Amino acid sequence: MATSKVSLKLLIDKKSHKVLFAEAGKDFVDFLLYLLTLPIGSVIRLLTEQDMVGCLGDLYKSVDELGESYMSTSQIKESILKPTVSISATEVPLLLSSDELPTKLYKCRYCNKNTVKEPNGTCPSCVFRPYRDERVPSAEKGFVKGVVTYMVMDNLEVSPMSSISSIALLNKFKILELSALEERVVDLDMAEALKLLKESLQSKTVLTKVFLGEVITQVDL
Repeated sequence: MATSKVSLKLLIDKKSHKVLFAEAGKDFVDFLLYLLTLPIGSVIRLLTEQDMVGCLGDLYKSVDELGESYMSTSQIKESILKPTVSISATEVPLLLSSDELPTKLYKCRYCNKNTVKEPNGTCPSCVFRPYRDERVPSAEKGFVKGVVTYMVMDNLEVSPMSSISSIALLNKFKILELSALEERVVDLDMAEALKLLKESLQSKTVLTKVFLGEVITQVDL
């Protein structure tokens, strides 16, 4: 796995115990967009049936227990329970095992036609000539550009970071005193990544719940 954890900076309202937004780099935003590419079978397996909302966890379990003799082919069951990711544009999966990541492909460097999964082979069109690595250059990997700092809201909305947008958000949240704010750098490892995935399916205050716990609701007396 290319990356074991990613970092981001939280801006926290200490009074309400809530994350206002996070200042994040390419790695964290790539991870968030990566969640949108996960096959639903992988999501269910990662969350387990105890954490699943609804009955998809039950459906997954029943397929897992269903004998292969009932399936069209022996490979069908495995492809349902452990689907492979169809997109190879991310380097921060965090959640998936190596057998669920996209297959590395090689293409003939001379005719640019034939593609194989193993590098040690010969091209049928250009005999005895080896294949080359067809993966995109490292600078192009991922979903978003790395020269930009991003603002990630508590509900995971993503936008480019700017001083104007930060000030506008402070006004929106009615923050009158800067002393009420706290900056905190946190790391997202596999445990937090699973929490984030779960909360993203059922909450609008994801960053707060993952990194701070429950939101404190203020009650007027």
